Amino acid sequence: MAEKSKNEASIPNPALKLLSVLVGKWNTVGTHPMVPGTIFHGRASFEWLEGGAFLIMRSEIDEPEIPSGIAIFGSDDVTKKLFMLYFDERGISRKYNVSFKGNTLMWWRNTPEFSQRMTCKVSDDEDTIVSQGVMSKDGSNWEGDLELTYTRVK
Repeated sequence: MAEKSKNEASIPNPALKLLSVLVGKWNTVGTHPMVPGTIFHGRASFEWLEGGAFLIMRSEIDEPEIPSGIAIFGSDDVTKKLFMLYFDERGISRKYNVSFKGNTLMWWRNTPEFSQRMTCKVSDDEDTIVSQGVMSKDGSNWEGDLELTYTRVK
């Protein structure tokens, strides 16, 4: 877990334990259908925040078409649901629902103006994640979005 804070609430959140497979540094390579012929290169990291109370994801893509972002994963102990709050360099701020079952991590948001879904498959050796995104601008017609392959930095 991350470095200890002096706050008594800086303790591991048991609901987030299943996300521990993500912790570490990753290189990313991917594509986006709106930018054909471009291969995107970047980095991502996942680390515990406040002793494991939250998980923070930082992502950067070298090419300017894809924004760098930060996301915080947390939970609601009453509903037993996971959430992600996302913010990027464009000033975009979004809340996503999150699930992680078996080797499949998913996050999604459904709004009439713009919905997104990301499905991430973690390899058996936990050193590769293949993600596939889709988006909808009207809530019913879905099209491709960002696809990234994460490779763990050793």
